Amino acid sequence: MIKKLAACIREYKWPTILSPLFMIGEVAMETLIPYFMAFLVDEGITKGDMSAIKHYGIILAVFAVVSLFCGSMSGICAATAGAGFAKNLRHDMYHRIQEFSFSNIDKFSSSGLITRMTTDVTNVQMAFQMAIRMLFRAPGMLIFSLVMAFKINPRLSLLFLAAVPILGLAVVGLMKKGFPLFEKTFKIYDKLNNVVQENLRGIRVVKSYVKEDHEREKFKEISGDLYNTFVKAETIMAFNTPVMQFCMYACSIAIAWFGAKLVVADNLSQGQLMSMITYTTQILSSLMMVSMILVLSTIAGAAAKRVCEVLDEAPDIVNGNEPVTEVADGSISFENVNFGYGKSKDCLSSISLDIMSGETIGILGGTGSGKSSLVQLIPRLYDVREGSVKVGGVDVRDYDLETLRGAVAMVLQKNVLFEGTVKTNLLWGNADASDEELVAAAKLAQADGFVQKMPGAYDAPIEQGGTNVSGGQRQRLCIARALVGKPKILILDDSTSAVDTHTEALIRKGFREFIPDTTKLIIAQRISSVKDADRIIVMDDGKIAGIGTHDELMANNRIYQEVYQSQNKGGGDFDAPAE
Repeated sequence: MIKKLAACIREYKWPTILSPLFMIGEVAMETLIPYFMAFLVDEGITKGDMSAIKHYGIILAVFAVVSLFCGSMSGICAATAGAGFAKNLRHDMYHRIQEFSFSNIDKFSSSGLITRMTTDVTNVQMAFQMAIRMLFRAPGMLIFSLVMAFKINPRLSLLFLAAVPILGLAVVGLMKKGFPLFEKTFKIYDKLNNVVQENLRGIRVVKSYVKEDHEREKFKEISGDLYNTFVKAETIMAFNTPVMQFCMYACSIAIAWFGAKLVVADNLSQGQLMSMITYTTQILSSLMMVSMILVLSTIAGAAAKRVCEVLDEAPDIVNGNEPVTEVADGSISFENVNFGYGKSKDCLSSISLDIMSGETIGILGGTGSGKSSLVQLIPRLYDVREGSVKVGGVDVRDYDLETLRGAVAMVLQKNVLFEGTVKTNLLWGNADASDEELVAAAKLAQADGFVQKMPGAYDAPIEQGGTNVSGGQRQRLCIARALVGKPKILILDDSTSAVDTHTEALIRKGFREFIPDTTKLIIAQRISSVKDADRIIVMDDGKIAGIGTHDELMANNRIYQEVYQSQNKGGGDFDAPAE
């Protein structure tokens, strides 16, 4: 895990190295100051020697200036290294997520990924920034102060060693109890983010059903769980400070008691006693720092583990050794395909199907029949469990992913527009498309009419998620966006459900006239949407229950007949067969 995170330092290697070096310089100066302060007291102040006072005073002033310089430079380098490390870590996580297949993403909730890229990265950043300073300052201060203390009086310095076992046992016990709680806390953060995200995304539904109180209670419950768990974890960790302070004050009192006796017996000077008390503070403060580092590393360790889960997740859909970089045509072939999500049972079974380039294929079936699963295998959003899917005569697993997905445009029922303008959204289909090509695609999708009426036309603003346009307008803009890329295969996954029948008929007419060579797969619930297709596939329970033209299916397919009759009676679809 440490090796994986350390790889994110990259161009910030020098600030990372310089920060602890400057910190060691600061620590060296801070430990030398009490040592020479003893000479200042004993040789200068006690004896009234002004030359000795000036001599040691200059030395102490130089040490103080050097200490200030080293401390400042260490802080600057640590801040630069910490911010750069976090930037690279977020970069690596984001780019890894972009490589994920749908099955990879299914392992993490969207709210969980957001928490990992924000809260968890911040915790890891703070731990890293602290490590390259405090992790060197605390041990350095401890070692240097012990050396100087033993140099002054070895027997009196043995008192420091009595505190070490007590502190060690306390820290180990606290970490053992605290780590599981902090790990649980981050998981609750995921749930909290998920509730907030779900509420904001569905705020219209919440208000329509007057469910604000229900949502508040749901949020309050998870927020309360987070509060209780975090308080419990912090309560355990809070015992660290009193244990540290007890050891520090006990050692200080012991040093003062025995040191005073040594001064009276003339075995220790007043200046040396003052230095020993200063070293006591430094040694025990460094021990407290070490314990705090270990406590904070408990929190950071839980966060780092979650971050590395994302970095270690290997994309299961990648290019082969010599991927094909050209799609010959829009022909599609399914050969004995079985498919299921994760470890669940197959949702597609024994699918064998051949589609010629340029054909218009309608796909009908009830909810859960496997319609969307079928078409998602074509651009290789998922891989088959058994069998193969071929596009242009080549197995989709042999294609370069960018080439394949550039040739297959998919318009989903749940359309997504991004904040920007109409033009910037359409350019997602092809960043190099001309204005004329954008207008042509919009006309074909029956979107040009309402776009021209918007303030600014194609430069009209689109709000996040496309909330300032209607559902039908959003669907037509998404169809236009897909057409801009001039795909060899166009998949419409129930993407005209919010479009009126007249406009839908105009879209189908445009497809026949202007993109006859593009293979078109249209998933729909209304038979009228696919009635004129070259062939219609009827899906049922993950299998092909029938395939043929409208007339052929009316003649020999019971499911199709029942739905057709039901819809012609003024209602019903594939989820509500005729009685």
